[in-house]
Amino acid sequence: MRPMKPGLLALLTVAVLCTAGSAYAANAQTAATAVNPDKPFVAEYYYKAKWGYADEFITLFKKNHYPLLKKEIELGRILKVTATQPRYHATEDGRWDYRVTIVFKNAAIANDDFDTAPLLKQLFPDQESYKREEKRRFEILEAHWDVPIKDVDLDTK
Repeated sequence: MRPMKPGLLALLTVAVLCTAGSAYAANAQTAATAVNPDKPFVAEYYYKAKWGYADEFITLFKKNHYPLLKKEIELGRILKVTATQPRYHATEDGRWDYRVTIVFKNAAIANDDFDTAPLLKQLFPDQESYKREEKRRFEILEAHWDVPIKDVDLDTK
């Protein structure tokens, strides 16, 4: 049997993860709220910009998406938002430019159908500029993936 090329392997891995992610998203609210409906729900959002565009991406993110997240903090839907970036470069297939971690109040809120349109109109009265800049933010985005996470207690068996 011939070994699989790394690019093909990565593509198949993404396809499997996307399928698994869809199934997870469909059941996340039910599973998490069944255990503890008041426990915070944490997700990490990874962003990989086209090479050389990471600074433009984060500038647009901070201008057009971060204010919406801060508004959801004010509303009590989100408890905390943080962002990190790698200190050094990784291999291209494992590279990401920014990781945004969002701590939602609970899984139900993280997975509900909250309509952000009224908030976006309030925050960005010039909707034409907002839409143009958001379009640009996603044009320079090469990849994006979401990873719901949970803590692991290393002191218990």
